[in-house]
Amino acid sequence: MTGLRIALALLIAAVLAAAGLGEGAAGQRFRTAYGIRLGVCDWTIAKTGDPAALELAAKLGLDGVQVSLVPKGDTLALADPALRQTFIEAAVRARIPIASFAIGDLNNVPLKSDPRAETWLAKGIDVAAAMKVKIILVPFFGQGELRNDPKGVDAVVAALKRLAPRAEERGVVLALESYLSAGDTLKILERVGSPAVQVYYDVANSQDMGYAILDEIRELGPRIVEVHAKDTKDLYGKGSMDFPAVREALEAIGYKGWFVIEGTKMPLGVEESVRHDADYLRMVFGIWKP
Repeated sequence: MTGLRIALALLIAAVLAAAGLGEGAAGQRFRTAYGIRLGVCDWTIAKTGDPAALELAAKLGLDGVQVSLVPKGDTLALADPALRQTFIEAAVRARIPIASFAIGDLNNVPLKSDPRAETWLAKGIDVAAAMKVKIILVPFFGQGELRNDPKGVDAVVAALKRLAPRAEERGVVLALESYLSAGDTLKILERVGSPAVQVYYDVANSQDMGYAILDEIRELGPRIVEVHAKDTKDLYGKGSMDFPAVREALEAIGYKGWFVIEGTKMPLGVEESVRHDADYLRMVFGIWKP
């Protein structure tokens, strides 16, 4: 992206804001000409499953938080109505929403082989519906890895087919994130055959696997329901990720969802790193901050 295009994007966003367009004080805090909002994973800011993540994210200039659904025995901590209310109140105070949920423990308790994973996901669907959060990230890393594991893929497809009707009924989407290529991921979605099972795309994970991420984004198209912003090499704008090109690919598929920051880089501390990355993404995506 040229400097002129970035400046124009910022100008457009500012004009929209001045005209009073966009969400109110209880909703979107930042406005963009491209419909992108910036979030951060609660584990990235060292607040896994902690309602304090919302206040810290707001302090760092983010627009929302991806919150961890932390298992508690056979259920989830957020199955407790009192804890759910604590999160809701924290979101209201911080004036930012929960962008999505994630169950990171599925990397160690895989959906393909451990019955607890399906139980947690079923409960997660209920929690998400109760809190009006539309997306749950379902990861397949670590022990949950699906590459070169056709039996594991079969087991995951079977589990998702059982979970999908519950998710459809409650208006929740299970978003799959893995090291699989776009083509292999689409095969899983086709086998499950439910609008409640879609894709969570992580640009850096896919780039590190050697995939052509700009082509993959276009191939997956509307199946992408949320995106992780990440650069495994350095701070944003200084590493290997071409975020302006990513923006253009997301525009090409009409993506207007969350771009969620995951991971920080040394030698900066967590807060400095997240601030830097958020500021860079605002510039790239033309996000105006009031």
